[in-house]
Amino acid sequence: MSPRRVNQDNRTALIDAAARLVAEGGPRGLTARRLAAETGSSTMAVYTHFGSMSAIVREIVHDGFARLQQLFDMVEPTADPVADMALLGRVYRYNAVTNRHVFEVMFGGSSLAGFALEEEDRQHGRYTLAPVADCAGRCVAAARFRPDEPALLAHHMWLGVHGTVTLELGGYLVKPFDADYCLETQLVSLMVGAGDEPALAQESVGSSGRRFDSAFRPGVVG
Repeated sequence: MSPRRVNQDNRTALIDAAARLVAEGGPRGLTARRLAAETGSSTMAVYTHFGSMSAIVREIVHDGFARLQQLFDMVEPTADPVADMALLGRVYRYNAVTNRHVFEVMFGGSSLAGFALEEEDRQHGRYTLAPVADCAGRCVAAARFRPDEPALLAHHMWLGVHGTVTLELGGYLVKPFDADYCLETQLVSLMVGAGDEPALAQESVGSSGRRFDSAFRPGVVG
């Protein structure tokens, strides 16, 4: 049975609540009864909207990457592609922190084994890497990055920032090496590692921070 159309606000509330239940309690933490109680709905409504618990988790994963893509779309290309790349990294972190439980389910790995997700579900969000690869290509064309395969450079950026974000969400980054400090220095290191000059990388990363503060401050992003 295909899930019926659902009010977007209700759908988002169900997805966010389901993500929290999975992130906090694993596969056993998500039941129709608990989800209904969390959202003030009925178990019948949960099944009507999504069909099954596995379908809900699939929706969490797909919705999470859609949210990420929407934020990436706000990063407009400029004459400084390295600053654009650093801003994409900042946006990735912003998405993870503001959608913490959804993010944790998106990359839940073995903790999602009970939900019968297919490989295509796990690989679904790879389309969000396209703008990062495009930006890497522009960095190469501008002679800021060495002439490597843009997709590989994009993966290196993803690996680096994702690792920092994961440690941040786990509470492992504390002063003096807290998440803010680590991300700032890491972004510079990633750009230099890709071939940029240290001084130029520092300047571009700083520029990306100012752009982030302007475009992603509270109240700007819905």
